Amino acid sequence: MAITTASGRLGTSVFASTSPVELRANWSQDDAKAVVRAVYRHLLGNDYLMKSERLTSAESLLVNGYITVREFVRCVAKSELYKAKFFYSNFQTRVIELNYKHLLGRAPYDESEVIAHLDMYEQQGFDADIDSYIDSEEYLANFGENIVPYYRGFNTQRGQKTVGFTRMFRLYRGYANSDRAQLEGNDSRLASELARNSVSAVVGPSGSHDGWAYRAANSGDTPNNALGGGTPFGSADRIFRIEVSGMRSPGYPRTRRSSTAFLVPYEKLSAKLQQINKMGGKVASITPAS
Repeated sequence: MAITTASGRLGTSVFASTSPVELRANWSQDDAKAVVRAVYRHLLGNDYLMKSERLTSAESLLVNGYITVREFVRCVAKSELYKAKFFYSNFQTRVIELNYKHLLGRAPYDESEVIAHLDMYEQQGFDADIDSYIDSEEYLANFGENIVPYYRGFNTQRGQKTVGFTRMFRLYRGYANSDRAQLEGNDSRLASELARNSVSAVVGPSGSHDGWAYRAANSGDTPNNALGGGTPFGSADRIFRIEVSGMRSPGYPRTRRSSTAFLVPYEKLSAKLQQINKMGGKVASITPAS
């Protein structure tokens, strides 16, 4: 069952209306070809696949019944195609995030899972690390030999930690989104939250709903001076820090929003809050700056 009745506003409704893709008994070659398409879509993060990039030998083995879906998944995950798209160009923490998403259908729960796979990669190499996902009890219990991996993190289920739900939204950016075409590029999505063992904000796909969660910029965006004047920290005046999400800058499309922070003297707080509201912003917090 869906973990929330409002999940459709987060871009997950498509998964509620579709069943996992499985190669059932007495399957036809057309069934096998549908499985091939589903594996490519999921493991390659919905990235575009050219005809020349297809793994024709592995596809033929599956379509003719010589290997299972699980072994085809293994072939794709170990291929130069997968490495070129996700391994060579990404920092290792980002690679592990994507491996969890593509092979187990969820996000990492905590930093210990990331460390375990970092150690596996350092000691035994990339192929052995891929095997550790596909040969795991978790993979077999959820997908077995003939089910294409799918996103499990959006549903309540046995053995699924609640924190996995919010973490999954940091990796999933919509049904039509590609893992290589996101605004955050090659940066890790979860490194800081896993290191602090903190929860992840649920940030819906762009334009999918009105909700928005505050996420501070990596470089920090709090100004040194208070809004409307040069009042520095340490002044007798009361200064407040406002964290705002979903701000729409003048002249930008409605779907382009950002998180930002302001330093505001107490006497200008009301006027600033009104301005934020007119620009479609959501106030995430108001705290004393000093």
